[in-house]
Amino acid sequence: MNMVNHRFDIVDKATFRNGMSRLGSAVNVVTTTYGGKRYGFAASAVCSVSDTPPTLLVCINRASSSFHAFERARHFCVNTLMPGQEEISNPFGGKRPVKDRFALGEWKDGLTGVPILADASVSFECELTNAVDEATHRILFGCVIDIRESEEQATLLYCMRRYLKG
Repeated sequence: MNMVNHRFDIVDKATFRNGMSRLGSAVNVVTTTYGGKRYGFAASAVCSVSDTPPTLLVCINRASSSFHAFERARHFCVNTLMPGQEEISNPFGGKRPVKDRFALGEWKDGLTGVPILADASVSFECELTNAVDEATHRILFGCVIDIRESEEQATLLYCMRRYLKG
């Protein structure tokens, strides 16, 4: 299904971004390995697709400094942060060189070798099953092969361009 022809004018970028800022979401750090190096980015565009098989999706900007690694990687991990882990999120938002992003937090290797944040609220280790390009982003679909949950039931949220504790 291709919906190229618009019947109405589309909203401008600033209006869209302001509206989307009101759509609160969990703060996630998505990680992978490629060529023996760790890569990651902060993502709010993560959601469940299906429970049979367990599948989620995450969106990555194709202009991201980590895109080349995710374009080639077979596995990735969605690490959902907890309140108090804002300092981990910020470098993954592009504010720090890729090599320095893993300086904060305790990172372990998952089943597939991808970096998993030891004290994340929850971590979903995935095998890439499909990828679709849309506008400026690539949508990565991953079949969940392992889940690690924290005993503390809390998640760091982001809404209205600020962190919230939920």
